[in-house]
Amino acid sequence: MGGIRTVLYNYLFACHFNGDFILRIEDTDQNRYVPGAEEYIFDCLNWCGLIPDESPLQGGEYGPYRQSERKEIYRKYAEQLVKDGWAYYAFDTPEELEQMRTNFKTGTNPSPQYDHFIRMQMRNSLALAEDEVKRLLDSGTRHVIRIKMPENETVSLNDMIRGVINFETRIVDDKVLLKADGMPTYHLAVVVDDYLMKISHAFRGEEWLPSVPVHLLVWKYLGWEKDMPEWAHLPLILGPNGKLSKRDALKYGFPVFAMNWTDPKTGELTEGFKEKGFLPAAFINFLALLGWNDGTEQEIFTKEQLIEKFSIERVHSGGAKFDYEKAKWFNHEWIKQSGVVSLESRVKELLIEKGLKNIDDLFLEKVIGLVKDRCTLLTDFYDQSYFFFKVPEQYDLNAVKPKWTAAKKRFFELFIEEIKAIDAWESAFIEDGFKKLALIQNIKPGELQLPFRIMLVGGKFGPPVFDIATIFGKEKTIQRIEKGLLVFG
Repeated sequence: MGGIRTVLYNYLFACHFNGDFILRIEDTDQNRYVPGAEEYIFDCLNWCGLIPDESPLQGGEYGPYRQSERKEIYRKYAEQLVKDGWAYYAFDTPEELEQMRTNFKTGTNPSPQYDHFIRMQMRNSLALAEDEVKRLLDSGTRHVIRIKMPENETVSLNDMIRGVINFETRIVDDKVLLKADGMPTYHLAVVVDDYLMKISHAFRGEEWLPSVPVHLLVWKYLGWEKDMPEWAHLPLILGPNGKLSKRDALKYGFPVFAMNWTDPKTGELTEGFKEKGFLPAAFINFLALLGWNDGTEQEIFTKEQLIEKFSIERVHSGGAKFDYEKAKWFNHEWIKQSGVVSLESRVKELLIEKGLKNIDDLFLEKVIGLVKDRCTLLTDFYDQSYFFFKVPEQYDLNAVKPKWTAAKKRFFELFIEEIKAIDAWESAFIEDGFKKLALIQNIKPGELQLPFRIMLVGGKFGPPVFDIATIFGKEKTIQRIEKGLLVFG
């Protein structure tokens, strides 16, 4: 959900200024590659209607748009940083790095980092003799390229949300820029790609703030400072106990992903907002308001309205609390506002998934029009309407039997004949005939409406009973009454 909100804010900003929205797949960490993840990203964006102008699918003049396909681009920039003295070769093995963390661990420094305090005691081109470095490189010894962080400088970023932020370089370690397999890390790739792709603005989560000083210096050291995009670091989305997480979803029973996601390693299914029954318009509406508002009391926004009104300056710097009940309220409002035809295909799909068959489209449209205001989630349409498509298999006899009499049975036998005589089959005329007959039979209409409802739908639920009968039509209404009389006895 946080990732989709980041995309949404980038998308709204780009569209507001008639710019291009670029989607780049940053897959340089092959150890964390997840099969199907890229397809899942595009499926989610398509469902939300957030379609990039340029991406691995759409293409564009600044491709490729997967960093793994741009591998050969990055080395020359990393080597240039080494040549200019801003970076260095590091030949340390994994075992040596682990030994460093043990040897330099103290009470005041429980987690030693590869930084300006330690670098000269490690196996790198700063600490080794020049001929030894050449020998290691010529022999193909595995190595990485690390940035050489200044010992005592302050670097600053004018963030579009947070204003000026200062960073002290003395507390930042010498991040790896180019890995031993030749793949760049995010720290190098994001700078090179933003420069080559001429990115003007980039919004990302606040968890990237600690990496900002590294990125600022890479921009500076490569001589591209004047071309650096404007950045905004978005606030976290908060759950009940801090940053919203998948654990919250499991514990509290609400989704945190846009769509269902099945972990390819464990097979674990995490439910998405789509499958939970959310409309994409409602999803992006409440996501937009998790950290932003337009300065008014308005809460319901179309995507077009969001594009028109969005301003990065009105994004909050503090975390936004996710409220699932409020999210459902948004969805309810969007279902109420949605036209019957726009809901029809999804509702029909849901009903078929639940086992209902032979669903007539015109009949379904009438049903949706009657019940949609009662539905908070799309999945509610089944509970609110299944009885229109199949005869009840069970009846709430406990609600009928204690007060069921021969007089009431006779009423419904006569009401069948009344139904046949009604010319205009509309709710008001059905109700009028029902009440007039009740008066003639000397029975209170209120004592007859519950049995009538249970005959039609099987229980004490559903829309107004005469509206139900209207949609059923004469023949089906009579059939349900006749079956109810047999069941009630």
